[in-house]
Amino acid sequence: MPTALLKAFCFVVLLAACSSPRNSSQSSTETAPVAEAASQPVLPPDAKPRSLMELPQTEQGGFVLRAGFYEAEFKTYCLQPGTPDPRQGDAYLQGPVTGYRKDIIQSVLMNSKDAKHIDQKNIQLLLWSVVSGSSFNSLSHSVQQDAAQLLTPKQVFELKGGVLGMLKEVSYASGILNANSDIKRLFETGLQSYEAYERIAVRTEPSRVVKKGVKWDHWYTGEEGYYVRYLPESYKKVRIQVYVPETLLDSSHKLQNDYIVFDPTGQQAIPAFTNAQRLGIGAPVLDILREVIKVNRQPLPPKKIPEKPNDPKTAM
Repeated sequence: MPTALLKAFCFVVLLAACSSPRNSSQSSTETAPVAEAASQPVLPPDAKPRSLMELPQTEQGGFVLRAGFYEAEFKTYCLQPGTPDPRQGDAYLQGPVTGYRKDIIQSVLMNSKDAKHIDQKNIQLLLWSVVSGSSFNSLSHSVQQDAAQLLTPKQVFELKGGVLGMLKEVSYASGILNANSDIKRLFETGLQSYEAYERIAVRTEPSRVVKKGVKWDHWYTGEEGYYVRYLPESYKKVRIQVYVPETLLDSSHKLQNDYIVFDPTGQQAIPAFTNAQRLGIGAPVLDILREVIKVNRQPLPPKKIPEKPNDPKTAM
């Protein structure tokens, strides 16, 4: 075998070996939360939350917190195929997106805020394609069109295989069948039934407790001292509650001369004590006109979609 061809073959095998953990990169044993368990706030028994959507927002869509008790529903997406659908009583906490192609996943979630016209099912199919390592070309035409509104040309080029796209993919090296490989096979067949992918990705069995001593309604604290908890209704939607103590902010609604901005979009909700789904957090379910405040601190701005290059082959 010629030396150049041998080197190319070894390189592809090495890539396959390095990428094999992607199916377990979102495992329930991975810990990357940014919130920590906290002493629990004391709310009146009859306390009713106001809508989080009533608060001012930044230009990027983050919520500028003020003292009080708030909640809002957010669209969510399955990021861990093959695990149970969340059920009432599963406690969740917020963490960063981790694992295989996390930057692309985060871009899809963040940019979904500015593309509310896109069908949630198409976004989910795109994310299942990404986490399973499926070829972008195996997606339906409508999903590919929507993906072009959520991703940069460079990211789409990467999903199509990049510079290695012309080489035969080395896959299933371990011989282990799992949800990701089953989803990948479905995409390769060209099947367009959303329910078929859902049956593989989202188990209907009850979630299993893997960590004892955590209550479903447990509050966690953000870095600035406010409280937050995540109450999923299913893998498609989560209700997020935020409590900001009266003593945390000054009269101008600031903490140490700065606003507190809460923006869960682009993050993931992680099960605190069960093996239920990991959920990518997308746009709020409701969207209304609101006051916009310019703040200096912008922790997680969405990625803008640049103009397409003249020659996509040059996008690296």
